[in-house]
Amino acid sequence: MSASASPRSSALEAWQRGPVDGVPAGLQHVAHSLIQTRDEVTAIADVFPSSLLGARPAGVASVGFHLRHITGVLDRLFTYARGEQLTDAQRAALGAEKAASAPDGGSWDGVSASGLARDFSDQVDGALEQLRATPDSEITAPRGVGRAQLPSTVLGLLSHAAEHTQRHLGQMLVTARVVMAEDGGGA
Repeated sequence: MSASASPRSSALEAWQRGPVDGVPAGLQHVAHSLIQTRDEVTAIADVFPSSLLGARPAGVASVGFHLRHITGVLDRLFTYARGEQLTDAQRAALGAEKAASAPDGGSWDGVSASGLARDFSDQVDGALEQLRATPDSEITAPRGVGRAQLPSTVLGLLSHAAEHTQRHLGQMLVTARVVMAEDGGGA
């Protein structure tokens, strides 16, 4: 069974499901990481109360922040990997992420955990399509990041996107457990 055939149909981790159809061998690790993150984001969003999205126990970043941030990071890093610069809409989304990390946790009225998880899932779908469209010959191509045009490569940006989302997923899962336990929702 290929990983893209049914990404949530198995208890196996994404990397154990085999190669992701159409993704170059050198980018399989990125695809597997993003699929695994999506699986875990979906699972927590199914049980996490949306009323707690802004909760910041001990001042750590909220679950809502992490959900918005991983979606935005994928969007931005994959934009740079294409050799493009951020649009005004992407800069505005970054501003919303920063507001979500404010000490008050930002406003989460009308926002749901499942909606943020769907946004992330959609971003992963787009990322997987971009991976499929990335030829092996382009993987080591240089790319500039941000206004300062910090040096990177296509592979560097895509790999960082994968590890960055995994890092935030881990932080988010711990925060969700603490918040739900404090709220009486169990651990």
